Amino acid sequence: MGGGFTGTALAAMLAQGGFPNATNADERQNRPQPHFAPKAERVIFLMMNGAPSQVDTFDFKPELKKYAGKELPADKNYINSGGRRVGYLTPEWRPFRPGGESGLLISDYFPEVRKHADKLALVNSCHTDSHAHGSALVAMNTGKTFIGRPSLGSWAVYGLGTENQNLPGYVVILDKRGGPISGQPNWSSGFMSAAHQGTLFRPTGNPILNLERAKHMDRASQRAQLDLLAQLNEQHLSSRQGNDELATRIQSYELAFRMQAEAPEAVDLSQESKSTLEAYGVGKQPTDEYGRNCLIGRRLLERGVRFVQLYSGGGHLEETWDAHESIEKNHGQHAAEVDQPIAALLADLQERGLLDSTLIVWGGEFGRMPFSEGKDAPGRNHNPYGFTMWFAGAGIQGGMRYGATDEFGFEAVQDRVHLHDIHATILHVMGLDHEALTYFHQGRKESLTDVGGKVIHGILS
Repeated sequence: MGGGFTGTALAAMLAQGGFPNATNADERQNRPQPHFAPKAERVIFLMMNGAPSQVDTFDFKPELKKYAGKELPADKNYINSGGRRVGYLTPEWRPFRPGGESGLLISDYFPEVRKHADKLALVNSCHTDSHAHGSALVAMNTGKTFIGRPSLGSWAVYGLGTENQNLPGYVVILDKRGGPISGQPNWSSGFMSAAHQGTLFRPTGNPILNLERAKHMDRASQRAQLDLLAQLNEQHLSSRQGNDELATRIQSYELAFRMQAEAPEAVDLSQESKSTLEAYGVGKQPTDEYGRNCLIGRRLLERGVRFVQLYSGGGHLEETWDAHESIEKNHGQHAAEVDQPIAALLADLQERGLLDSTLIVWGGEFGRMPFSEGKDAPGRNHNPYGFTMWFAGAGIQGGMRYGATDEFGFEAVQDRVHLHDIHATILHVMGLDHEALTYFHQGRKESLTDVGGKVIHGILS
């Protein structure tokens, strides 16, 4: 009898972790549990869609002033993506200044984030596999340049489950100007159960539409209706084992029902103090939208959402960080939108005691070239050979740089960090071994980092 009661309790706990209706052997046997003690319970990924310029933000290169107006040396002049013009070496558009006790040099595009320099680990030696926005974004989110694979957030929820049964484990908030050009594959669960995919919240207005039940129906009636629907679906599923889409639909109905109780409160910013709203820049331009999204992100994290991704920049070209036309015009606009909100998020998490258990990741899909796009052309082209991302919070050493690009900021040359290494590190901080976290699919065990990837131990505390 004791064993029976224990089994009943265990089944309920596993159901709360998103375990039921698993159609894959790895899902049935290996979830949800960390491989070792995690430093981070949750992640917030600040995605700068369109690719910020590393040499204008977090990777100061004084040699660019010395060689300004000259061409990049021939031995470094690799294929320039998209057939765009190769111009002249161009120094940073805004000055770099030291921040914090560490004295990390950070551009005037990010004066508020610079105040938190001692929290940041700048990884200056990132590189990736594609020049093109669409495939590079998919790679940064899923590990591969082709669509159809689970995203980083999906792997996190698959590996660890969710802490709050009334909210999604993985939430994505896009920019009001649009999503990444490669769209839904960036937050897809790929070949995993669709229950692990990212849930989109709207960037403006009510973040969650159609969540209220019909006015003519009370909660008990709705519950009875869903129970009948679940019974019919379960009968249909019993003779069609392996129907992942139907199993996921059953789960989605239940999650939506539970969200009715908690989600409206989670995104209700009227509960925040005036000083908090002002700190995030809510209610003023140009910070209102990203400030609201950062604040909603913080509220979701503290309510148990495992993985939150906030996009800055939407649509294409100048509506994103894709600064072909002018670094100053483009980065001046987009940095002004996000600098204050990101700084407020760092401070707010620390004040609430959440920073030590939350990993913050900042970056784009690649970087930008250290040269202009032509004579008297103030923009920069795509650069997958060397760019910067930064980490802060749980398990991260603050006030440090890791790796380096060459003297021009063109390519990573010291302690090179591939996007697989970035993913391995994020999973590691969450207590997941990127080689052991696998999903059996089409005859082989798949993983986020596939055949590569190493943890960046040099930035870990």
